Amino acid sequence: MSFEPESNKLPISRDRRSRLSAPAGTSSLGKLPPQALDLEEAVLGSLMIEKDALSTVIDILKPNVFYKEAHQKIFEAIQTLFTQSSPVDILTVVSQLRKQGDLEVVGGAFYITELTNRVASAANIEYHARIISQKFIQRELIRISTDIINQSYEDTSDVFELLDYAEKNLFDIAQNNLRRDSRKMDDVVKESVKILESLKDKDDSLTGVPSGFTALDRMTNGWQKSDLVIIAARPAMGKTAFVLSCARNAAVMFKKAVVVFSLEMSSVQLTNRLIAGEAEIEQEKIRKGKLLDWEWHQLTSKVGALSEAPIILDDTPALNIFEFRAKCRRLKSQYDIQMVIIDYLQLMSGKSDGKGGGNREQEISSISRALKQVAKELEIPVIALSQLSRAVESRPGGAKRPMLSDLRESGAIEQDADMVLFLYRPEYYGLDQDENGNPTAGVGEVIIAKHRNGETGIVPLRFIGKYVKFADLEDGYGTMGAPALDSAANADPFNMSPSSQFDTITLQPKNWDSDEDAPF
Repeated sequence: MSFEPESNKLPISRDRRSRLSAPAGTSSLGKLPPQALDLEEAVLGSLMIEKDALSTVIDILKPNVFYKEAHQKIFEAIQTLFTQSSPVDILTVVSQLRKQGDLEVVGGAFYITELTNRVASAANIEYHARIISQKFIQRELIRISTDIINQSYEDTSDVFELLDYAEKNLFDIAQNNLRRDSRKMDDVVKESVKILESLKDKDDSLTGVPSGFTALDRMTNGWQKSDLVIIAARPAMGKTAFVLSCARNAAVMFKKAVVVFSLEMSSVQLTNRLIAGEAEIEQEKIRKGKLLDWEWHQLTSKVGALSEAPIILDDTPALNIFEFRAKCRRLKSQYDIQMVIIDYLQLMSGKSDGKGGGNREQEISSISRALKQVAKELEIPVIALSQLSRAVESRPGGAKRPMLSDLRESGAIEQDADMVLFLYRPEYYGLDQDENGNPTAGVGEVIIAKHRNGETGIVPLRFIGKYVKFADLEDGYGTMGAPALDSAANADPFNMSPSSQFDTITLQPKNWDSDEDAPF
């Protein structure tokens, strides 16, 4: 082995040494932010030579998406002219920049003229605008990521606040820049016809997630995609029992993946309720564990179907809307959830720290709006339980059926919801018969007070208190037709007569994916 003498070695310069020690793909001079200055110049020039070009890109571009500050000011002047319905050309843009005091900053009238000389037409302006927008998104991702990295190194940073900050900013980028394009009617009609053709070949007539209650599914066609469903009632009416029955029916009978966010009860308590309903054993016995031998046998024989059901429980306390949105996205990608249930709306927080504060009505409004956005984004029904005000209890007369005006804390709930359902049990108020003389013992009414895409009415169900569940009514009580529950009918909205029985419909359950990588 031979060695070169020290005198024959060339000294390594400081610049070369820094390049050798730098990670692959980097430069000692750093990196330039993503940009497309030539396309920015081409787009601005096109906007000033063709009057219809701006209408093509006005919903894609904003002043801040341009990398060069001068280009931001020029586009801001063009946008101002468009807002004022003024013509956009070299002269008007120069005049507007002069009025704003930015003409010299952007390079004067000569630079504006140079921009128009760079392009011959606006033929590809939309394609160019989208590239500019993509470069802006890249810069924003770099900015947010750098900020998160810097804050992550700080010992004083709260990790949960940092997580919320990261998710909120990333979500804002998507909301502000990745909007869905408008669609022509012929495309939408073709898609609708395909859906109708697929429904024609189905064994059942439901288009949404089944509730498992025959009469209710008949009126709603199941819980529909992108719908926000509010189920409201006074305490002790069986709100949790009803939605757990819906979750159980959808998961066990129809193999639909359902997630239940419980802000009031623990996962174990919810599971005990589900077991009581599935095994038909009194909840009190299950809570105490005092079961007879035959009850243990019945429990173990019937709980198998429940344990294999695609039901996901989340009992995170004080869940805020940012955590909820993030969890739903993850569960959708991981388990392809088909329905989300929240128990209940007023226990959620619109703030990242999980605490209330400020105007509660505005906070509830923001929460209901966010729930609707999640339903639409993931294309799944979101069912949220809600409390009712005490106005129901103070209403004169025997019947205490709730109305839309009884929704607690915010009228925005009614506005955002696609469906509003009320639960009402007459026997809770000591009523043995309803207005038509039918017995009310063990009867719970589901009042469809608002249905954006269907009919309203009352669906009576059997409430089995000792098993904490709802079921189809087994006798001839029937389903009552109801008029539209608008403000004109509020004086006596439920003065209605029984209609003919619903025809029996058979709902065929669908097989849950049996592949090895199935989530359950």
